[in-house]
Amino acid sequence: MVYLIVQFFRVPNRSCNFEENDIMCPADGKVVVIEEVEETEYFKDKRIQISIFMSPLNVHANYNPISGIIKYVKYHPGLFLVAWHPKSSTDNERSTLVTQHKNGREVLFRQIAGAVARRICFYVKQEDQVKTGDEFGFIKFGSRIDLLLPLDTTIDIKIGDKVKAKMTKIGELKAK
Repeated sequence: MVYLIVQFFRVPNRSCNFEENDIMCPADGKVVVIEEVEETEYFKDKRIQISIFMSPLNVHANYNPISGIIKYVKYHPGLFLVAWHPKSSTDNERSTLVTQHKNGREVLFRQIAGAVARRICFYVKQEDQVKTGDEFGFIKFGSRIDLLLPLDTTIDIKIGDKVKAKMTKIGELKAK
């Protein structure tokens, strides 16, 4: 049991080397969703959703996928459905953050608690300047990260890929 708890709370020492418009993977896990969706909380338009499921054995630290200024931060209390359930994005406990890149594009990322997760932590606030790869939060015993990207984003991953925070390139933002 102690080993499992240590697994959850480890933060590996990884370096991050990405190009200016690259979107870095914010969490370790498995890509379970890549689809066009209607985003209703912030953008209120169509976006590409990428969901990364974190198993109990994955690192649960979360990292900024892009550099820029935090434009939106909101915590939502909620349920604790299993993280792969489609309604977990809207019904589970979650935090939503939006970063505006210097090229003007914005990326929304959402920490989502799951059936075991009972605590979402994030360390940024609106108007903070952040860098790609800096830790922004942690999901204690937690579960999933959703990225909501502009429709013209180049995507470099596919469903089923095992991805690593600070090491896997998700895609590339196009300049406005």
